[in-house]
Amino acid sequence: MRVTATPDQVRAVLLDPLSLPEWNAAFLRIDGRPEAMTGEPYRLTVRPGLSGTFDYVRIEPGRIDTRWSVPGFTELGSWHIQPYGAATEVEHAFGHEGPLAAVLAPAYRSVARIRLTRLAARLGDTAPSSSHSAGPQ
Repeated sequence: MRVTATPDQVRAVLLDPLSLPEWNAAFLRIDGRPEAMTGEPYRLTVRPGLSGTFDYVRIEPGRIDTRWSVPGFTELGSWHIQPYGAATEVEHAFGHEGPLAAVLAPAYRSVARIRLTRLAARLGDTAPSSSHSAGPQ
C-alpha cells in the first residue's frame, strides 16, 4: 500500500510501542519503555483480555519485524518500508503459530489490509493507494 507520508513518519508510528493499541484493534494495552528496542519485551493485553508479550525482533531502515504472544498464539510480523516518490510503499505480512492460531486462522484473512489501512489513517492519509500488500504468510 502506498501512503502519503515519509518513510520516517511511517517508522515513527510503527516504533511507538505504547501507542500501538490506538490503531491496532487487537491490542488493548502495551506497557513498557516508550522507546522501541529489540530484545525489550513489553507487557501486552489483547482482546478479550489475554496477557502476553510484544517485542521488536528487527529494526532496520526499511524493515521492522515484531512478535507478540499470548498463551497458545504467537504472531511474527514484518513491515517493509520503501520510499516511493513523495509517498512511501508499505507492505505488511505475518505468520501465526500455536493451537489458538489454527482456530483463529479464518479471522486473519484480511488483517494485513486492515492494519495497513489503519496505519495510513494514523498517518493522516485518508486515501492510500492500493499497490502492494501481503496477507498472512
